[in-house]
Amino acid sequence: MDIKVSKAITAIRSIFFVCGLALSGWAPMVPFAKIRLGLDDAGLGMLLLLLGTGAITMMPVCGMLSHKYGNRIIICFSATIIAITLPLLAVLDGVFFMGVVLLLFGAGIGTIDVAMNACGVQLQNLSGRSIMSSLHGLFSVGGLFGSLGLGLLIKAGLEPLYAAICLASLVVLTVLLQYKNLFSPEMEKQAEAHAEIAHSGVSARWSWLQKGVLFLGLLCFIVFMVEGAMLDWSALFLFENKGLDESWSGLGYAFFSTAMAGMRLFGDRIVEKYNSVKVVSIGAAVAGAGLMLGIFSPVLSLSLAGFFMLGCGAANIVPVFFNEAGRLKNIKTSTAVAAITTMGYSGQLMGPVAVGVIAHTSSLLTALGICAGLLFMVAVLFAVKYWRETRQNIQSIVQVNDYL
Repeated sequence: MDIKVSKAITAIRSIFFVCGLALSGWAPMVPFAKIRLGLDDAGLGMLLLLLGTGAITMMPVCGMLSHKYGNRIIICFSATIIAITLPLLAVLDGVFFMGVVLLLFGAGIGTIDVAMNACGVQLQNLSGRSIMSSLHGLFSVGGLFGSLGLGLLIKAGLEPLYAAICLASLVVLTVLLQYKNLFSPEMEKQAEAHAEIAHSGVSARWSWLQKGVLFLGLLCFIVFMVEGAMLDWSALFLFENKGLDESWSGLGYAFFSTAMAGMRLFGDRIVEKYNSVKVVSIGAAVAGAGLMLGIFSPVLSLSLAGFFMLGCGAANIVPVFFNEAGRLKNIKTSTAVAAITTMGYSGQLMGPVAVGVIAHTSSLLTALGICAGLLFMVAVLFAVKYWRETRQNIQSIVQVNDYL
């Protein structure tokens, strides 16, 4: 492997890790913010919505900015925004300014998310080996260390502001040390050319509307929606439907997230051994079956095992979607990644709301059951897509042979 590619892979791994670190660092500060601002649950919920709004607003814009300036500049700029805003979130005592800073923090997270995923796809195309699953695994590990690390610093007596500054400093230091190893815009163009992506004949402004992008975006929307539902509703489900004590109600999400992080760290080997359709279709089917077991099993241990199955099955689906986005024709990698990331995170925001509406009109059991059904739909749709593409390729080969 080329030495520049190898260094760039190491650099992007570091970026994924500190991005997960920074995002999760906000979680332990939420209770402090609620008390400091004097908010009730509804007010806090509206405030937290601004983080997702900032991220989703910037994701499609990042595709255009990356095309113009390159992902390396975008990563550096967005990391700076994150590092500046994170400590401010620990001290601001006005709801308006807190909302503005949270919006900026979300914008930084959304921007770096698209840019680092686009970099990962380009490096995967150049290296010829799967790296996306392990990158997302490192993001999850960073999230674990960020939430636990900042929480432990605060528990040890360090003020939230200084704990946040430590985290922000680590983000800035990592980006500065790895900046030169990230691909320059010229090297990114070489990566696009290596992937044999043809850009002629399609308007860059509207290229994200092609069927391949929308299809991957829709499936990504569903998978992220289920992840969001697990984050926001699994604890309540175990408490109300399974009788689990409130203090232990987070076990379902803990089993889910642990399985997802572990499977992603080893996911590259799985993706290299099996093709995309097997990873997505079998993974989605296992995830759907796991969620069904988790919600319908009368035994608590089996329910937790079901949530673990859900994490195992869903872990490598989204990384494969990013892989597929990097192979789409007539569209830049950064644009395709920005489009499916935006649709995916929209699902993560809107999904829990939809689950809440269904739970209100019917039951939480029904709402989560629908999520399981959607995962089975992902398995079928991706398998059908693969079958159609395979049939078209066979027909093309037959036509060429007949012509010869």
